[in-house]
Amino acid sequence: MKTSYRAVVIGGGVVGASVLYHLTKLGWSDVALIERAELTAGSTWHAAAGFHAFNGDPNIAALQDYTINLYKTIESESGQDVGLHMTGGVNIATNQSRWEQLQASWATFKAMGIETARLVTPAEVHDLTGGVIRTDDVLGGLWDDNEGYLDPNGTTHAYAGAAKKRGAEVILRNRVLELHHRPDGTWDVVTEKGTINAEHVVNAGGLWAKQCGLMAGVDLPVTPMEHHYLITDDLEGIKALPGGRELPVIADLDGFTYARQERQGLLLGVYERNPKHWNMDGAPWDYGMELIPEDIDRIAEELGIGFDRYPELANAGIRKWVNGAFTFAPDGNPLVGPVGPRGYWVACGVMAGFSQGGGVGKSLAEWMIHGAPENDIYGMDVARFGPHQSNKEYIRQTTGQFYARRFVVTYPNEQLPAGRNIRLSGAYQDMTAAGARWGNLWGLEVPLYFAAQDFEEPGTLRRSANFSLVAAECAAVRDAAGLLDISGYARYKVTGPQARQWLDRLLACDMPATGQIKLAPMLHENGRLMGDLTVFQWEDGSYWLMGSYGLRAFHMRWFRDHLENGVQIDDISDATAGFSLSGPKAREILQSVAEVDLSTLGMMQCGSSDLGLHRVAIARLSLSGELAYEINCPACEHASLRKLLLDAGAAHGIKEIGFAAMLSMRLEKSIGIWNAEFTQGYTPAMTGLDRWIAWDKGDFIGKTAAASAPAPDRMLTMLQIDADGADAVGFEPVWKDGAVVGVTTSGGYGHRLGQSLALALIDNDARTEGLDIAVHVMGELRPAKVIAMSPYDPTGARMRA
Repeated sequence: MKTSYRAVVIGGGVVGASVLYHLTKLGWSDVALIERAELTAGSTWHAAAGFHAFNGDPNIAALQDYTINLYKTIESESGQDVGLHMTGGVNIATNQSRWEQLQASWATFKAMGIETARLVTPAEVHDLTGGVIRTDDVLGGLWDDNEGYLDPNGTTHAYAGAAKKRGAEVILRNRVLELHHRPDGTWDVVTEKGTINAEHVVNAGGLWAKQCGLMAGVDLPVTPMEHHYLITDDLEGIKALPGGRELPVIADLDGFTYARQERQGLLLGVYERNPKHWNMDGAPWDYGMELIPEDIDRIAEELGIGFDRYPELANAGIRKWVNGAFTFAPDGNPLVGPVGPRGYWVACGVMAGFSQGGGVGKSLAEWMIHGAPENDIYGMDVARFGPHQSNKEYIRQTTGQFYARRFVVTYPNEQLPAGRNIRLSGAYQDMTAAGARWGNLWGLEVPLYFAAQDFEEPGTLRRSANFSLVAAECAAVRDAAGLLDISGYARYKVTGPQARQWLDRLLACDMPATGQIKLAPMLHENGRLMGDLTVFQWEDGSYWLMGSYGLRAFHMRWFRDHLENGVQIDDISDATAGFSLSGPKAREILQSVAEVDLSTLGMMQCGSSDLGLHRVAIARLSLSGELAYEINCPACEHASLRKLLLDAGAAHGIKEIGFAAMLSMRLEKSIGIWNAEFTQGYTPAMTGLDRWIAWDKGDFIGKTAAASAPAPDRMLTMLQIDADGADAVGFEPVWKDGAVVGVTTSGGYGHRLGQSLALALIDNDARTEGLDIAVHVMGELRPAKVIAMSPYDPTGARMRA
């Protein structure tokens, strides 16, 4: 053990070993892994070690595909057998919603270019599984050649062995005791065998990630939870598989179980609906190769379903019970990236380490060495959570909810109950009384639509029961005015003598003059997108940036990383709230209570006014494509401002609306949103945001890389779909003459146009207006055609009125 390294990885499970391997693969040899006991001691050693590419997030699915394809490489590089069993695998469906979901998942695989998956019939499921499972209720399945299982011990040692061949050091039986951040930005890693200085520290602590985070002053939203599987004695059905082939990996999603072959028996795992947390503050330091006593009564219901699916289990002996702990984040995805003091990184909460560990290691190593991951990994980024989501009860509720629903169909229109009603806008109670139905955005309740108190919205993969309600809200905006609570917008105030110069370097747009607004793409140094913001310059010389509420931690990390002397940036999102007033009657309504002449406030201009007793900041910009104003007020005035505006608009047909209506209207205007049209994986040229870039101004972050990037092969395009009771949601393949020529980014129903619409990234030679194409919607191929962007009021006359 040396006294200093460039990077130290804490934790010797499969994830820590993968991080070490990828750091060396990308060129850092002066790195070390420190493990308190032995490699795999924690969750790794007892893992079922199955792997699959299927994931609800296509970007994570791509990294899982990378992980699977990496195993033969690390085996070859290290000389260590990983015990790879490439058996293939099948997810089965026993109800219609699940079957539709699997068909949609197959289509997503096609959109990603993964060709190893196919849909299979009940008869094929029977044949593929050798009759080991009962298939009389199976509607179909999703088969993937690229599934199987491996040896967790061998795999972890293969990662570590390949890393050691490139110069890495693996230090065992040496617990990390403390972490101290030096004034020079490096870290002192205090261990049982001495203190090490490192430029970077990676928390891959697994069951101990919580404690390792607190050592750096970071409270991570992770917790260990119990997870059961059993291994049977030999089964005749498995021994009788034709040709001596192995049983494929099987996921009975509706039965809450997964299974694979173990020797000549069966390994059956259970995701019970009554989960149990274990040592929420982190595992005891002396815990290692132990198991938790099995709790059969708690998992009995799901176990019974599993025994029914595998009839031979009724008379089989149980050779071994395994109840081990795995670490979960609130949404079940890993926590990856920089957090806390500079040079501190996390790679934890990876509950599917043998599906995701390679992708996690790759992405984090790229981030540390090159400044950004190659792939868009926002679904794994630790910054998707804020400090309020490290609350212990929040973690308990949300991780329990995720675990209990691990194999349950989650519908796009479904609102889940865990961790709710934490952050409420000032008018929340009044809006609830008026029929608001709420969604959750980074802990804040945001209105989705308004309905009668007795209205119920069942979960569905197709159009929601709220369809007519949202249509009525869109009609009100078209014909009169709609009032939308926009407390769920992020707002950052930028001040200081160097504020303008700093923003000019941070943003790719021209800077606004006093009283003006600019749409503001923000780029990474690599030329890809970091944000689709709006920048305001107010009359007092201060600036606002507005953006996505759910990206607050993500963007504040970026702002702080690039902050300069003479600049102050404050997140004022919780202190400031407001409303958007949209529609042809908007100015008339607002003017009736305003002290300034609103006819002088042009499009993309901003200013202040008194509205009744309120002093507000008003901006003229439109997401709906109608005449619109955004009215910002102190959060404590939110309820009374709402009442003022509703009273003023009562005679003009004003109607409260939710974000379901606004998202429909923005789609009709071809206005992109983050995590759909705009992501870290896209360049501005792909998405059309390049038209807002001021290429002729001075230098700004990402200018050189964006300007020199090759012309994109695909660009954002508008589609009209001949839908049948369901609309595109995003990441569906777009087809022309039997070939995939693009992928949808988002979709929905345009109520003002009466059309099913989607935005999509399409090959350049297939973007001709009027071209007939096809799109998979809920797994069904639907006719579609390319249409012009902004199909609703394409000239923009209504919003410029």
